[in-house]
Amino acid sequence: MGKLAVRALRAVLAVVLAGTVLIQAMMVWAMATKPAEGALPLTPLRLVTVLGMASAQVALVCVWRLVAMVRRGTVFSHAAFRYVDGVIGAIVAAALVWFTVTAINAPGQRDDPGVTVIMAGIGVAILGVALIVLVLRMLLSQAVARDVEAAQMKAELDEVI
Repeated sequence: MGKLAVRALRAVLAVVLAGTVLIQAMMVWAMATKPAEGALPLTPLRLVTVLGMASAQVALVCVWRLVAMVRRGTVFSHAAFRYVDGVIGAIVAAALVWFTVTAINAPGQRDDPGVTVIMAGIGVAILGVALIVLVLRMLLSQAVARDVEAAQMKAELDEVI
């Protein structure tokens, strides 16, 4: 991964992380303050938004750490699994948050249940992304195993020579 790509990815990650922290802080502040006269506080949706932002932040931090490992050339190690597992967990948490939003929104969609079905489909698609990352984790596992095997063969070859 080139230096330009790493810097660009880190810039995007930093902007998204800062944005989610700002939105999260505003949502917590909105939950703590009294709503305007006649306005609904929408506390369940605000709480779900804060939790959704937290899952995105976990994924962003894990990707940041993986990018750092790529830059150092240490991504093919057992330490990378912790961050890949963190990304998978964050994506699953985001899917659960989305299903919660779907459930909260469903009673208001009784006249048009198609919206709820579409929202549930989006939740399933989010879970699909978690499965894709799980497959990539398996590929990383194979690469780490091959790396360990190559290191052992090199050590044996060095003994012979």
